[in-house]
Amino acid sequence: MKKLITLGYLLIFAITTAQAQQYFPSEVWHEGSVTIVDGESYRGKIKYNLEADLIQFSANNTIKTFSAQKLIFFEIFDAEYGRYREFYALPYQVSGDYKTPRLFEVLYENTLTLLCREEIVQQTAPINDPFFYGNQMMTRFRLDYQYYFLDRDGDIQYFSQKKDDLYDMFPRNKAKVEQYVKKNKLKPDRQRDLVRVTAYYNSLLNS
Repeated sequence: MKKLITLGYLLIFAITTAQAQQYFPSEVWHEGSVTIVDGESYRGKIKYNLEADLIQFSANNTIKTFSAQKLIFFEIFDAEYGRYREFYALPYQVSGDYKTPRLFEVLYENTLTLLCREEIVQQTAPINDPFFYGNQMMTRFRLDYQYYFLDRDGDIQYFSQKKDDLYDMFPRNKAKVEQYVKKNKLKPDRQRDLVRVTAYYNSLLNS
């Protein structure tokens, strides 16, 4: 019996350790380049934090921090995904008529552009463990995504990731977009599907 209990503890420890070892964007350096508001561009290593709207830039044994107010653009090569990723500091309306620069990743750029921001969220879920009575609760942190649409007038609109709200993002050719989503079984809360439907909508606009 003691061996079974010990095994149960080891299983929980292994799960918790694996989750603790997950790395978030603010902890990882990437090769990249940055352009600041005075027009100067630099190449080096970059760590970004979209929640705090800032990046850390490392070159020549010196680390500098740039807030969104000082940035125009930065690009990184994400070795995990094997591709380049682009981010811009864009004015975003936070309250009333007040706008402030926020950092957004560009997922798809066209007449209507799809943007993304990342955030770390806390999640608590039960673990059904046969070695213990009742459910064990485990808390973990995971990376979550928020999506936005940028039009040609520079207005940025938040998207709730709900299907009903998706069609409101595409006021022209709404019926065709709805048909496309249903035919291809696309989900508005899945990033690759959101990119697909945005690309399709732009193809209708530009045809």
